[in-house]
Amino acid sequence: MQNTITDEKIDRYLDITHRALEKLRIAAPERSFNKRLADDFLNMATSYYNDAKHFREDGDLVTAFAAVNYAHGWLDCGARIGLFDVGGDDVLFTLFE
Repeated sequence: MQNTITDEKIDRYLDITHRALEKLRIAAPERSFNKRLADDFLNMATSYYNDAKHFREDGDLVTAFAAVNYAHGWLDCGARIGLFDVGGDDVLFTLFE
């Protein structure tokens, strides 16, 4: 059934987001305002990702699914507006090319 969040589905989404977190590099120069934005985006993504893992461990798959999607949304946005260098990866990230 497509409208069911299964263990396999949440694990797949957690893996995709984990790989995205591992791949990205902050593109903004160290002393720039955009570096502060990039750090904030990455902090938000990491926080939501960690929340998703916590909810997954507690068996709350619905909340885990929501949290991991928020996490990846922050990563996609950061990649799309140029805060993160993702090496042109349009599989793990939604790029505008």
